[in-house]
Amino acid sequence: MFPLGTVLFPSVFLPLHVFEPRYLSLVRRVLDGDGEFGVVLIERGSEVGGADTRTNVGTVARILEATELEDHRWVIGAVGVRRLRVREWLDDDPFPRADVADWDDRDPSPPSDEIYAGTVRRLRRVLALSSELGDPGPPSTVELTDDPVLGTYQLAAIAPFGPADQQRILAIEGCEDRLGLVASLLEDEADVLERRITMG
Repeated sequence: MFPLGTVLFPSVFLPLHVFEPRYLSLVRRVLDGDGEFGVVLIERGSEVGGADTRTNVGTVARILEATELEDHRWVIGAVGVRRLRVREWLDDDPFPRADVADWDDRDPSPPSDEIYAGTVRRLRRVLALSSELGDPGPPSTVELTDDPVLGTYQLAAIAPFGPADQQRILAIEGCEDRLGLVASLLEDEADVLERRITMG
């Protein structure tokens, strides 16, 4: 398991620079195995040094590329592939470990294309407003999948949400409910950005 200060969603790319001894051990174990590891959000604490409090819903990541540097650090490129639920945290020996289970939606049917398209429009509006204010972020023309299930995760990853809101989205049972929360948060964000523009 790799606890981080950010939320990883399925279908989203994750770059990692690995230098802590415990995570160097994790990378070697993962590369010798199936190339997969779990990522969860750190609720309290730091990414470095341990002694953190972790969430129990996360994402399985698969390593796509791995380069070992001369000083034995690793530069990793991974992608989120599916959600996981932690059943039990085990001892961090020699790295964070947990007993986990894949966590699929009970109802895999996606929301309607119309609802998804409307949420995509909300995201593009938020990104355009952010750009107008000079805030950093992706352009409003960012490419998104046509698949509403994966697209909901992409929306949550790209939108200017904090880790707590992203974790709320990741932990929702069904895709339609996740998309509803994303849409609501985007509406709130658009209101804030519009007020900032009005106030100059």
